[in-house]
Amino acid sequence: MTATPRWGTTIPLEGVPLPQQADVCRELEALGYTDLWTAEGMGTDGFTPLGIAAGATTHAHLGIAIASAFTRGPALLAQTAATLAATAPGRFTLGLGASSNVLVQQWNGIEFDRPLSRTRDLVRFLRTALDGERVEAAYDTFALKGVRIDVLGDAPRPSIVVAALRGKMLALAGEEADGAVINWLSAGDVARVAPIITAPGAREVVARVLVAPTDDAEVARAIGRRLIATYLNVPVYRAFHEWLGRDDLEPMWKLWAAGERREASAAIPDHVVDELVLHGSPDQIRAGIQAYVDHGVTVPVSNLLPVPGIDPRQAARDLAPR
Repeated sequence: MTATPRWGTTIPLEGVPLPQQADVCRELEALGYTDLWTAEGMGTDGFTPLGIAAGATTHAHLGIAIASAFTRGPALLAQTAATLAATAPGRFTLGLGASSNVLVQQWNGIEFDRPLSRTRDLVRFLRTALDGERVEAAYDTFALKGVRIDVLGDAPRPSIVVAALRGKMLALAGEEADGAVINWLSAGDVARVAPIITAPGAREVVARVLVAPTDDAEVARAIGRRLIATYLNVPVYRAFHEWLGRDDLEPMWKLWAAGERREASAAIPDHVVDELVLHGSPDQIRAGIQAYVDHGVTVPVSNLLPVPGIDPRQAARDLAPR
């Protein structure tokens, strides 16, 4: 087992009021966390907390996992990324991904069409735009005229990593981006997906790791089952786990499709929850995160789930790198 030089966690910490997040970021950096990453799903947006972190920290690397390829226009996304990269020079990574039909179409009223092509086109556009070049081009999924993003100055262009689940998106992450963001998979699953990302050469492999910070297995599994039932019935995630060969989720999928939600959650086997959601003592969880590194992850990012009676700040202290 070899220690990773990168050890991240997710901000904002759930359960801590937003006005306190600057103090949280300062403490996380002081605890030795090298990376602070946001998500953009059903809670806060992904960029505002990073702006807070940029002002509160001096050396922690900041990343978003992920900004949707659909919900911001290409130029606005480039402006936002460039502004943050200029605010925290050399320590920002833009995570970009298709997201899902739920968040794109059902929540934002935008057609979830050709996600692979849209993501590829944005990677190509952003590489050019963030180098300060004027962009006048017709891509497969959008056309732009006269875009120029002159924000970065002497700050380096941020790295771009692509959220990827299966083959073609994983290959895109390795071939045209600087790496990939992976999530909703076990440490053992990393051994299948990481080689596709790194086939062209060295690439970042950022993994968001779900953590229920409690040694009460039944509490952790109840939290994990709710999350698994919610997320792994979204079509893109179901297809991912079918591709991974997780056939033991088939009873859950059938019950969910039949509208039997409580029964679907109960049908998720303990071992699946334990593979996808780390729990136990701080040392056990830390060892579980290290297992992701041992299988090919270069930037592990814990996502601390809210657990009744557990102080999230103390959990972050307990799980800090050693």
